[in-house]
Amino acid sequence: MQSEQTLTGGQALVRLLANYGVDTVFGIPGVHTLELYRGLPGSGIRHVLTRHEQGASFMADGYARVSGKPGVCFIITGPGVTNAATGIGQAYADSIPMLVISSVNHTASLGKGWGSLHETQDQRAMTAPITAFSAVALTAADLPELIARAYAVFDSERPRPVHISVPLDVLAAPIARDWSHEVVRRPSRGVPASAVLQQALAKLQAARRPMIIAGGGALQAGAELQALSTRLAAPLFTSVAGKGLLPPDAPLHAGSTLCVEPGWELIAEADVILAVGTEMADTDYWRERLPLTGEVLRIDIDPRKFNDFYPCAVALHGDARETLAALLARLPEQPREASAAIAAVSALRAAVKAGHGPLQLIHQAILQRVAAELPDNAFISTDMTQLAYTGNYLFASRAPRSWLHPTGYGTLGYGLPAGIGAKLGAPQRPGLVLVGDGGFLYTAQELATAVEELDSPLVVLLWNNDALGQIRDDMLGLDIEPIGVLPRNPDFIGLARAFGCAVRQPQSLDDLQVDLAAGFAHPGVTLIELKHACAQ
Repeated sequence: MQSEQTLTGGQALVRLLANYGVDTVFGIPGVHTLELYRGLPGSGIRHVLTRHEQGASFMADGYARVSGKPGVCFIITGPGVTNAATGIGQAYADSIPMLVISSVNHTASLGKGWGSLHETQDQRAMTAPITAFSAVALTAADLPELIARAYAVFDSERPRPVHISVPLDVLAAPIARDWSHEVVRRPSRGVPASAVLQQALAKLQAARRPMIIAGGGALQAGAELQALSTRLAAPLFTSVAGKGLLPPDAPLHAGSTLCVEPGWELIAEADVILAVGTEMADTDYWRERLPLTGEVLRIDIDPRKFNDFYPCAVALHGDARETLAALLARLPEQPREASAAIAAVSALRAAVKAGHGPLQLIHQAILQRVAAELPDNAFISTDMTQLAYTGNYLFASRAPRSWLHPTGYGTLGYGLPAGIGAKLGAPQRPGLVLVGDGGFLYTAQELATAVEELDSPLVVLLWNNDALGQIRDDMLGLDIEPIGVLPRNPDFIGLARAFGCAVRQPQSLDDLQVDLAAGFAHPGVTLIELKHACAQ
């Protein structure tokens, strides 16, 4: 066994990550990451072999969304980084903490254009636009500082990916001293100034029709949001990232309905809107701008949100939970009369269901069968597919961190690897993946990782309409001849069987419900292929 004095930079980095609490890394070993893998044995960190670096970054994303801890990837320089970039961009768009550790060529060669293996002109520049920061560790002594800086982002700022490149010579050289125990964590987001809290409070108390919008930045604040909604008699909407913040049957829970007309109509009636930990992006609302006529108050950790697309009357810069608690401490405990607000939310729910077209009615029928069999503690990971788009606003999540959707970047191929990562982040939770036939083929190879790594239920519900259905419908709606939207699909059942999955192919919705129950009882991966014709 090597002594502490002869640790390489790669070994020491792995030990440092273990001391930060990292228990899982996703990646594919390569000739440029061997020194990281030298450090893994005995570290207590589980390595999960993915079949593509994009799968590694999506798995790290899913792991982070369910566990609340940063997802970690080990990837090689050059093609490893560019392959992972889509998943990094998705995590950046949706404010997901992710730590990407990659190699980069020898220090002496950087920027020289020598044609070294996996060489890029400037690897840091490629990931800088899709990370909180991207840095190169030019010496091993830089590593503890950079990891501490990454955790400062995760603990104290808007959580987003961080990419740290380590040259091959830095990974391989012995370190001068052992810094692998130097963990620096200073979690702090704080609360706004008392005067700002009082200003927001005055507007909320004077409001006649207050409403709340909560997003992924409020995932730790469910109890405070419910209390504030009750005291103000304020309907509470969530973004897709905030699904599950209120119990489905809470009378003031307006759900994730700001992407459909009844939701737009209700929010337009608000005279004061409190937005908590939400970007308020068009990807959440399916329109360029919400029809807001009231004043907007914003609670956010990211000060750049206060003067962007929805400039606010009061900017509350701080932690969502702590800021809400501070507002509650200043509010009278006696709730307002809520009958009108409750009636408005009830009418909203009825209008959403009454407004479904033929396709959404099919989706609703499928999702009802899913809800009937989904275990209480399960999560759902979704791809960019029409079934998930309907589920975004229609499916009732029972708890936060239970509906994973690639909202901001909107990438295909997310659902399966993110579901695998989520299972590894919360092994005790059954998982369901909702994926369309087009998106499934982006990352279908990750079934190999799923079968290899999982020994508890992960059900993959493949919605097969033999089309890129949304794009086909968009083309038809714009009077464009559908081109490239009717692919020839493989035998999905045969493909899943070849990977070692349990497989089912229901011929009706009744069969689907039976097959879902069987899948959640199976200690491993089950693929259920539901064809469009069988759901009608």
